Amino acid sequence: MTLRSETGKFGEDMASRYLLKKGYKIIERNYRKPWGELDIISIAPDRTLVFVEVKTVRSSGVDNLSISAEDQLTKAKLTKLKRTCSLYAGSSTDIVDDEAGWRIDLLALTITQKDCLVRHYENIA
Repeated sequence: MTLRSETGKFGEDMASRYLLKKGYKIIERNYRKPWGELDIISIAPDRTLVFVEVKTVRSSGVDNLSISAEDQLTKAKLTKLKRTCSLYAGSSTDIVDDEAGWRIDLLALTITQKDCLVRHYENIA
């Protein structure tokens, strides 16, 4: 496993833990189809179906010039993500609450030598 894939898996594991602590229920992880992929599919405490995109970076702490986790979510990736979420929600009407609906969140994680910093952005699209 490459450092990049190890970082991604670690980030998704940490994101899942974070969501569970916040009262979310994890429905599925690493949903993959030819038209796109979803990192985490969950139900929020208010019954909203939440698609969570996880972006993780490692910080050496030496410089501040490294790219942030948020910067990794490009416009093209967001467009593809919206389409994939819409297709999933449309085919999973049994888990989409009519009143709560669905949304897309971003969990941006920065791994340092001593910690993992999590930033949660709700309803990004």
